[in-house]
Amino acid sequence: MRDTRESRLLLVLLIAVAFALITVDIRGGEDSPVDGARQAAAAAFGPIENGVASAVDPVGNAVSAVRDSGERHDRLTGLEQENAALKAKLGSDDRNRSRLAQLDKTLKIAGAGQYGIKGAEVIAIGAAQGFSWTITIDIGARDGVKRDMTVLNGDGLVGRVTTVGPNTATVLLASDPDFTVGTRMEASDELGFASGQGDRPLRVELLNGKADVKRGDRLVTFGSQADKPFVPGVPVGVVSRVDPSGGDLTRTLYVTPYVSFTKLDIVGVVVEAPKKDPRDTVLPSKPKPVPTPTVTVTVTPSANAPEDGQQQ
Repeated sequence: MRDTRESRLLLVLLIAVAFALITVDIRGGEDSPVDGARQAAAAAFGPIENGVASAVDPVGNAVSAVRDSGERHDRLTGLEQENAALKAKLGSDDRNRSRLAQLDKTLKIAGAGQYGIKGAEVIAIGAAQGFSWTITIDIGARDGVKRDMTVLNGDGLVGRVTTVGPNTATVLLASDPDFTVGTRMEASDELGFASGQGDRPLRVELLNGKADVKRGDRLVTFGSQADKPFVPGVPVGVVSRVDPSGGDLTRTLYVTPYVSFTKLDIVGVVVEAPKKDPRDTVLPSKPKPVPTPTVTVTVTPSANAPEDGQQQ
């Protein structure tokens, strides 16, 4: 349409009519004279609006999802962090329970032997001062620890203190090849010397080459003069193999130690020796033998068998 004077006049007239209808509709409220026309328009254009809305809604949902994804991500991140903290706490609780159990066993063995101990935590392992099998503990001279003190845990003999600092100390483990301790056989009192062999069983040389020793026999520490470096009665291990005597002056045994030297955590340093030798009282109770079930088979003759037992 060309921009003429008539077209401009028509446009102004239509705008005036539109404003007049709007004014009448507003003033009329629910009784508006144009309400019927509005309903007719809604009926005509409603399906078209619904179609457009259906086409637009997925886009709107996607926009909402993008808008809310940051909040969901934050919530998921928070939950993941809470789960990680909970797992860490549970792991820590498990470790604490394990350490409490170790401490309890150590205190029990100290009580059984009447050893005065200082509890310590292993804070390092490995070579120190040229030793290959050592640990470092978190107590030292300020805690009353001195060189050549016995170190034990809830299972038995761990080693002896070799170097002492103000707050830490180095312990030579009984598994070290340079380690030697006097031993005594349970009950028989046969004496010997146990030496470390790294991750292999301890090697024990009994002074009596004719000693009657068998697999499963147990040893404790014999003790040292003035109780240094070893106090008496600390469990050492169980005989796992006995070499034939062969007429030698000594007899060689191989002993599986009670202590697992690769799983050390809580230990005790004996700062006060017992007033008397505890002998074998610190050794754990021997396991009771499990009886082997015996099956007795009784043959019952059948009802049709002949009385003389012969076949018909």
